[in-house]
Amino acid sequence: MVSRVTTVAFQGINAVPVDVQVQVGPGMVAFTIVGLPDKAVAESRERVRAALHASGLALPAKRVTVNLAPADLPKEGSHFDLPIALGVMSAIGAIPADFLEKYVVLGELALDGDLAPVAGVLPAAMGANGLGKGLICPQSSGSEAAWADGDMDILAPRSLIQLANHFKGTQVLSRPAAKLQGIPPDLPDLADIRGQETAKRAIEIAAAGGHNLLMIGPPGSGKSMLASRLPSILPPLQPRELLEVSMISSLAGELADGKLTDRRPFRAPHHSASMAALVGGGMRAKPGEVSLAHHGVLFLDELPEFNPQVLDSLRQPLESGEAVIARANHRVSYPARIQLVAAMNPCRCGHAGEPGHKCRRGERCVTEYQSRISGPLLDRIDLRIEVPAVTAADLISPSAGEASKAVAERVAKARNRQRDRFLEFGQPTSTNAQASAAIIEKIAAPDGKGLAFLRDAADRLALSARGYHRVLKLARTLADLDGEDRVARVHLAEAISYRGQNIMRQAA
Repeated sequence: MVSRVTTVAFQGINAVPVDVQVQVGPGMVAFTIVGLPDKAVAESRERVRAALHASGLALPAKRVTVNLAPADLPKEGSHFDLPIALGVMSAIGAIPADFLEKYVVLGELALDGDLAPVAGVLPAAMGANGLGKGLICPQSSGSEAAWADGDMDILAPRSLIQLANHFKGTQVLSRPAAKLQGIPPDLPDLADIRGQETAKRAIEIAAAGGHNLLMIGPPGSGKSMLASRLPSILPPLQPRELLEVSMISSLAGELADGKLTDRRPFRAPHHSASMAALVGGGMRAKPGEVSLAHHGVLFLDELPEFNPQVLDSLRQPLESGEAVIARANHRVSYPARIQLVAAMNPCRCGHAGEPGHKCRRGERCVTEYQSRISGPLLDRIDLRIEVPAVTAADLISPSAGEASKAVAERVAKARNRQRDRFLEFGQPTSTNAQASAAIIEKIAAPDGKGLAFLRDAADRLALSARGYHRVLKLARTLADLDGEDRVARVHLAEAISYRGQNIMRQAA
């Protein structure tokens, strides 16, 4: 007799159905798993054997063969433990086989039969819902699965024996409830920043349109402090964005207690991060920082300290909104629609261009440091601003700056205008930074004076085609912040001032 249990394998954020086939038959006593299992799956036979014994069941003295179909799809992770165990229990008659037909199963087994949380429960629940099935998962992951569908049948047992009792009718498992994390009470506020009015204006513009931002200034000028306050003015995630972000976090195992959050992610990897850590990959493909920051902010502090090849690997995700990982035996893609915020010093010593400072290495200190950032990557950054050192007068001043709450209201109004505009065009994008070139030429078409000014500025600054469209996107955001339907010359002038001047050379 062959028993069958449905589980999933993950390709990117998609859950691919896997048929777990278990046969208990005559032959040499053995427990064999086939179907391209990795080390974690192959070791599940020992966890299953111990968990069954702890639950009062013993494997028969027969040959147990487990086939994970399709056989040519690599199987990775510990979530195959529970479906294999249930398949064995069904094959020996411990639980009715017809009960398992209605569910997709995943979970890791402890040696005492308890169920441990696993990564990827939310994508698995979405996949199970698409198949018209329910889901069986560990108790600690149940609230995460409950977000897939309010009417979906979900069982979240604490242990293997608890699940067996449910199938026998001696115990009833209630459906888990979806949980949402609250807003962190200690979210940094813009009111904490003294001075830096130009930089705070740039942060607001970047938040309103989802634009990439580069801040250049000496050590201690407040670049990291400004970046850390960007999440406090960003609007919450929309329902579709919330599910996308949470699916990626679920795959990475970063959903605490199965709770989702509508706050936009803010990721700040160290400059020693490898290419696999930043864009994803590795022996077992995992989403990288660029995907974990999907619909949020990726902050790269000390930008030139990153490996140049690692930085250039961001060029494709910034343009296409996805990170594609290609290997000899598989190819996966993860969503990566991010807002890049970066900070750097003007040179290695950090004080080039400051009055009264003279670098001992001279011009070479600046050029060698700044040359670590490629031109194509800089071309994808909409706002480049200089953040000067804060003066003692700014620090002594008793007046506090504008609070994040007030700025967030303006940002929300600008984003609502953008969302409504793109809905009229039938576009799924929600910010000006994501708009296609064809759409932005329609919605950001300047008047006659603005067009002449833009043509002269583009010739003088030798803007690339990408740079030209990014100036239009930035100008459109400035008009949205002002509540204007038409892009005017003043909006184009401010947009070009953030992008047209080569701040990096000025710092030299």
